[in-house]
Amino acid sequence: MSVPEPYLAAALQLKAWSVEQAADVAAARAGMRAAIARLDGAIAGVRAFLSTFAGQPLRLVVLPEYLFSGFPTGAVPDFGARAAFAPDGPEYAALGDLARRHDLFIAGNAYESDRHFPGLHFQASFLVAPSGAVVLRYRRLYSLYTPSPHDVWSDYRRHYSLDEIFPVADTAIGRVAAIASEEILYPEVARAHALRGAELFVHSSSEAGGLVPSAKQIARRARALENLAYLVSANTAGIEGAGLAGASADGNSAVIDYRGAVLAEALSGENANAFAEIDIAAVRRHRRKPGMGNLLARQRLELFRETYAGEVLPADSLLTQDKDGAPDRRHFADLLARVIRKRSDDGLI
Repeated sequence: MSVPEPYLAAALQLKAWSVEQAADVAAARAGMRAAIARLDGAIAGVRAFLSTFAGQPLRLVVLPEYLFSGFPTGAVPDFGARAAFAPDGPEYAALGDLARRHDLFIAGNAYESDRHFPGLHFQASFLVAPSGAVVLRYRRLYSLYTPSPHDVWSDYRRHYSLDEIFPVADTAIGRVAAIASEEILYPEVARAHALRGAELFVHSSSEAGGLVPSAKQIARRARALENLAYLVSANTAGIEGAGLAGASADGNSAVIDYRGAVLAEALSGENANAFAEIDIAAVRRHRRKPGMGNLLARQRLELFRETYAGEVLPADSLLTQDKDGAPDRRHFADLLARVIRKRSDDGLI
């Protein structure tokens, strides 16, 4: 197995654009294409700066959540028509052109349609290689107001294997997996990737930055340490046209190493100040040491099999609805309320 030479990764903290400000579907789609086109200058600038400042190749840029569309609102099919990328659509082709032009990997996050589930869309994290190909596609599993594969789980498993649900891309920059937004708070997602070999997590997020460590900031360090993996997390620098104050989701993009140490962290505003060296060889050396710090090798998963076989939030909640009816976003909140009531009635909370 070839070992990548050390390289630089950067979290691009950029302002997101909301499709809510578009007059119609055509304008929304055009706005997303324009948001992708603007990346050309941003990537060129950070490459030029880092080649001079750091003297190492920039091989990975990570983009924030909501960059192309803003967060989902309104009816699920309506937002999908405005914002969802097709897996083989022009938006991914444009991102592939950028990756080829700048000869690096681009990780990001977007809403995505699926031909097997018309009327639905899923939040997808992706990795585009310098060849222009999408080499990683991960659909967010923990989501509250947007459909998750778990909401149609029985049907989803007919089309996708577990290795596709928890994908790890073996690339020239290491074995890469994605964690979407608030999923950083759920250790099972990162662990499922790490057990499949992931040694670098890309994390697209949109969250409130600040001086007091947030739940996501704490969780980022924990997920990196628990799984002995690098983590590159890109946050938005605000969201334009979403009806929020400009800095409501801004700041604290970060690069974290496999010991949980923060190597770089950005303040607010558009910048690429969260950049650092990624040394995959160091991860592999650490994972091969038979010591107490080898947290992955010391896992005793069998201990928890029966506990994890239980159910909290049930699967297939959208499959019980009228197949011709569009899911209402209230459905997801109502489902969560029922789960909480049941756990309270059972004396568990």
